[in-house]
Amino acid sequence: MARYGINSNGTLGVSMPALRGLAHELRRMRRTRPGFVHEVAANLWASGVHEARILAGLVDVPALVTPEQADAWAADFDSWDVCDQVCGLFASTPFAYAKVGQWTAAEAEFVKRAGFVLICALAVYDKAAPDQRLIDLLPLVVRESTDARNVVKKAVNWALRQVGKRSPACHDAAVAIGEEILARHPDVASARWIARDALRELRSDAVLARLATRG
Repeated sequence: MARYGINSNGTLGVSMPALRGLAHELRRMRRTRPGFVHEVAANLWASGVHEARILAGLVDVPALVTPEQADAWAADFDSWDVCDQVCGLFASTPFAYAKVGQWTAAEAEFVKRAGFVLICALAVYDKAAPDQRLIDLLPLVVRESTDARNVVKKAVNWALRQVGKRSPACHDAAVAIGEEILARHPDVASARWIARDALRELRSDAVLARLATRG
């Protein structure tokens, strides 16, 4: 697992399909026993076991998650896969956008990553949000584009790409941000990679064709 950048401490080797199968059974109980499922998620997280924490993020009840819980779990992140899976949960909470602002400014690398992964999740799943709400987050990409830590720069790049693929308006804004990063930080390797890689995808025929159907 280490070769993929996953912290192997406390892992059991349970596959994601198996975890999703377990999650399916617990998620069915959310409507009838939300408090019970929330407690199960808390206990899974407290175990410290890698796969148990992923499962906690898959099953917890967004309506019962508090900002304090989100901060505590984010502080425990030590692997990108746990971070990314759990951010799917946090993106469904009413305080998700507030956490974007808070976490992207954090020094801890996995907390900062979580802020940008939240942007990714919101860009894809928050269908009700006006495009401008996502566009307004793009200056955070510029601000953090000089962070060379691998788990951070990949999340910054991912956020730029996901916002840019949301709609034609978001695409235009994301392309402009990519160009701004290149102009502002031409000598910073992380910034160059973030911008060039994102612009390559955003200008690809596949992305442009997909956006044309949403125009």
